[in-house]
Amino acid sequence: MAESKRGGARPGAGRKPGSATRKTREIADKAAQQGKTPLEVMLEAMIDAYKEGGAVAAFPFAKDAAPYLHAKMAAVEVTGKDGGPIQTQSAAPDLSSLSDEELEALERLVAKAGGDQAGAA
Repeated sequence: MAESKRGGARPGAGRKPGSATRKTREIADKAAQQGKTPLEVMLEAMIDAYKEGGAVAAFPFAKDAAPYLHAKMAAVEVTGKDGGPIQTQSAAPDLSSLSDEELEALERLVAKAGGDQAGAA
């Protein structure tokens, strides 16, 4: 049985993600021509609410309008080399250049800060 060339997924076919359908675009254009768009109404209500009651009153309108004005932040995964874990290094400071008085002062400061690790190796 020969395969049909009709139907099925084809590269580049179909409406692009995020694009409005023809009917949706027509409705939006008609609304803009006749007066204010829903977004303009939301923004106007937000501004009025802000003037009357401050940020708390304007917040619901701002929340509803935000997706139309600002791109949604994407989650970003941070990895180390070749997608592996992030490598960290911990190096002890070189204290050899400090005088005895400076070392004693440092010990007192570390002990006072709660970092006294006298028993740690």
